[in-house]
Amino acid sequence: MDYGASPYDEPYARPRGRINYFAWTVAILLLSGFALAAWLGSFYIFDQPERPDSYRILQRLHKIDPPKRFELTAAPAGEFLSAKQLYDRYVGMGSAELAKTNAELLRNYIRNYQQVRGLVPYVVGRYTIVAARELEPADVFTSGMVALTNAVDSGELLMEHPYPASPEILPLMKQTLNVGLEIKLERTHDLSAVIHAERLADGRILITAVPLLYGSYTVTRGLGTFRLEPPLSLNLAGGWPLFKEQARVKAEERYADYQRKTGAPQGPITVGQTASPPPADNQLVRVEQARPVEVPTATPIPARTGKLAKATPSRKGKLAKKEKLESPVPATTPAQPVIAQKSGAPTSTPFAVASAPTPKPPVPTPAQTVAPAPSVPIAQASPAATATPVPVLPAQPVSAVTPGVALASNAGGGSWKTFSPGKMPLGRLIGTGDLRDVVEHGLAGQRIYLKGQFVVNFSDANRAVLRPRTKLTDKVLHLGGGSSTRIIVEYPAGYSPPQQGAVVSRDEMRPYEITEVRKQEDGQLNVFVREIMQ
Repeated sequence: MDYGASPYDEPYARPRGRINYFAWTVAILLLSGFALAAWLGSFYIFDQPERPDSYRILQRLHKIDPPKRFELTAAPAGEFLSAKQLYDRYVGMGSAELAKTNAELLRNYIRNYQQVRGLVPYVVGRYTIVAARELEPADVFTSGMVALTNAVDSGELLMEHPYPASPEILPLMKQTLNVGLEIKLERTHDLSAVIHAERLADGRILITAVPLLYGSYTVTRGLGTFRLEPPLSLNLAGGWPLFKEQARVKAEERYADYQRKTGAPQGPITVGQTASPPPADNQLVRVEQARPVEVPTATPIPARTGKLAKATPSRKGKLAKKEKLESPVPATTPAQPVIAQKSGAPTSTPFAVASAPTPKPPVPTPAQTVAPAPSVPIAQASPAATATPVPVLPAQPVSAVTPGVALASNAGGGSWKTFSPGKMPLGRLIGTGDLRDVVEHGLAGQRIYLKGQFVVNFSDANRAVLRPRTKLTDKVLHLGGGSSTRIIVEYPAGYSPPQQGAVVSRDEMRPYEITEVRKQEDGQLNVFVREIMQ
């Protein structure tokens, strides 16, 4: 018996081969390297979509969305910079810092501003078109037009303003975007975000700003209106800027010849020059589609009086029968005090008389008390009806103008769009106690409304200065901060500001729209608002 043999050995089995540990080590290392390369490559592609190859791969994988249209009240938070502020920001950056900033600006635009660190830079100010051309498939934006502009108040800043649009409206855009036309960008109507900045050889800064609203544009002295559309895709291989060096130099030479021929001032404003030229006669502005003003007709008034007439006999029994028998006599007597009270309020007298279907019966002597009896319910229902249709008559001249002028007037300049109570665009509603938060964080590109009770301290032709109305307890305990808050209200053309000493109440149905909040060194808050209610 062989004691050296194991009972588990099989003498007739095939001998086992040796394991090649070196080959397995190489294979595992290759697989680990491939996994690491895939991991790093995914970070490279997803974290840097501004690169042309990364953007192309993400498009094929359907992992990136095209640029979307933003609403004015849902735009990303940003800061509004003038031409001088934009120049001061980008002129001090080195080449590496400027390239990093451009990559971040374009990355935020491609991602539709979903992962933004900091505030988005928006452009405001006046710019003059130096040249305009049609966008080609080789450009970053493949359809529409692009305008090369020069800042009116700063000669050291140029701006490219692309207008992505469908090919059908290109003829109208070519007629509108002419050389010498002034583009006006306002913080309350425009959101043109900077996506690229470049330093030129002569020290100037050239920026590229894209309108995130993709709205409708028109000129103040014209009838044509064109609407922009977000691009379906971007051709990042086209490179920046949209106006290359040679095209830009030729465009500026042609613009200099145009200035000499038309007698316009030679060149933009220099650094030492402080006075800015007056506003141009014709400007390109963004507009919103004007909504027709709802003028109340005379048909719903009898329906309201019928409802009120049916609601009055709520009592039953002998008292109700007695009131029915005596109703003609007392119906005429309170009608005169009601009209007398309305005559004391200058804002509601013409509208109360105009809203009555039979305005002549109340004028004769009181001897005719039986004949004007049907007009008594109208006089009683007029206080409920004056809340909405009172400001309708001043707003009618705005909608009665020609279509082109009406669209242009919605962009500001003393006349803007008004809304019916409760029909204004969505926004944030705050009281006077929340104004400190607005000072700290700013408007952030959103629409903010103000409500509360105010006392008129001063009244002018189209402006009034209000103070928040505070209670006695708030004055004693120093609550609310109403004494250090001043509201400056601007009214559109045709509106009459309230008289000095009057009390104004505004709620969620009829608020003011805040345009700017300033804080002085002594803590005084100056809140600039405007009337947007009809």
